[in-house]
Amino acid sequence: MLRAILSFFGTIFTLLTMGVMLIAVSLGAVFYIYGKDLPSHESLANYTPPTISRIFSTEGRIIDEFSRERRLFTPADEIPELVKQAFISAEDKNFYSHGGYDAGGIAAAAYEAVRSRGENVRGASTITQQVMKNFLLSGDRKLERKIKEIILATRIEETLDKEKILELYLNEIFLGQNSYGVAAAAQTYFNKTLSQLAPHEAAFLASLPKAPSDFHPVRRKDRLLQRRNYVLREMRENGFITEAAYDAEVDEPLRSVQNGDYEPFAKALPPRDYFTDEIRRQLSRDFGEAEFFTGGLSVRATLDPELQVVAARALQGKLEEYDRGIGRWRGTGKSIPAEVATDDAAWREALANVSVARDIDLDGPWYPAVVRKIEDQQMTLGIEGTINDAEPPVVPRKDISWLRGDFAANFEVGDVVHVRRMTEGSNGEGAFIRWTLRQVPEVQGGFMAMDVNTGRVISMQGGFSYQNSVFNRATQAKRQPGSSFKPFVYAAALDSGYTPATIIVDAPIEINTPQGLWRPRNSSNKFYGP
Repeated sequence: MLRAILSFFGTIFTLLTMGVMLIAVSLGAVFYIYGKDLPSHESLANYTPPTISRIFSTEGRIIDEFSRERRLFTPADEIPELVKQAFISAEDKNFYSHGGYDAGGIAAAAYEAVRSRGENVRGASTITQQVMKNFLLSGDRKLERKIKEIILATRIEETLDKEKILELYLNEIFLGQNSYGVAAAAQTYFNKTLSQLAPHEAAFLASLPKAPSDFHPVRRKDRLLQRRNYVLREMRENGFITEAAYDAEVDEPLRSVQNGDYEPFAKALPPRDYFTDEIRRQLSRDFGEAEFFTGGLSVRATLDPELQVVAARALQGKLEEYDRGIGRWRGTGKSIPAEVATDDAAWREALANVSVARDIDLDGPWYPAVVRKIEDQQMTLGIEGTINDAEPPVVPRKDISWLRGDFAANFEVGDVVHVRRMTEGSNGEGAFIRWTLRQVPEVQGGFMAMDVNTGRVISMQGGFSYQNSVFNRATQAKRQPGSSFKPFVYAAALDSGYTPATIIVDAPIEINTPQGLWRPRNSSNKFYGP
């Protein structure tokens, strides 16, 4: 009897041992097969991500920035612990203890997937695995990719320390609104630096990696709030914030730039203009577009911002004066359906989607507006950015005295126009009088001012409005030389021995050129002899 029992347990032990060995061999084979041709992870040690190129004025103020991925690279030692703790709590609470993958997390995710019959499939990727996915692998959820992810994660854990891995993750991760990395996201959502973030704001950012579009601060505000509070609870459970701090932070409302709670960072920048666009063109030509848009260049421009404003207004003022003297209305060439223009609930959204110049500031800002009603002596408008006044804004008949024809001859309901405030003072200052119609002139011009001692260009205006036309007439327009070419002809003649007394015979002549015979002629097609 005892022998039979021992034999039974011996058989069980043998089978278990063989099973474990079989599993180990199978796993070894799988990891060997998938680990042979994996991409190299060694390049991550010299990580140089695409970053924003910025242009500064002469006094060091940011006047424009260019990028394909809006990223502000921040070394790990400059990222506050609070931000690191928020992301670790949200994405990988065992980050500092695992070797690249979290076996417990994988098992829990697998159990949940089986229990829910595939309806609740959640990720179990560690931060290290996410780094591998973002840098070296695709983002699909195939088993093959997961295996490769784990293999690479274990390898990089042996190569890089935890802080370097966290630096890669926090600078590469996409957080919505074209923001890559935590520093750019803090600026995008709060117009703050990382060091200025409160715990609830750090938790806000840590809520986004899972799916930024699913946690949009406006369209999915309630869902984002729930996720933010979950991250705060995890931060409390992990000992990163106290119970009192949690209670205070979880009661904070969800505030963001997108909800109008903070001024956007871009509002502090002047509108893009011809000067900075010319810098883009020249540097893209000299260094390549990829380097300019991803190289994180800091460009000190020769621009004097005050003179640039003076140049723009001087050119715009004279072009508008000339245009109004012609007395013809062209408008913007844009319109919205008449039934939308007369709908109090719909015209604002429709107008916001119309592409017209919004960068003009001549005697005050110019606003896009839509014609809502036309009468004999006045025209009723809907103006972008204005509130629902009891009396809608109108333009009187005398405002178009410079035009040929009346309102009905020049306008239709739904036309998109420009208007500005007419005030008692200049530049839109002083008491408001009424609204006045404006239009971008058809005739354009260019302006450039240089420091004669250094050759530096201190202001440049390539047209009436950059948003209306990006063509830079100061640098890109081709001009006929006209009489300015004559001094070069006379100088060449004098250099060849001609004198002011030399008689030139006006007779037919033929000159061989690489393109064939050239037979210059007078404009009259006649020759006049000596």
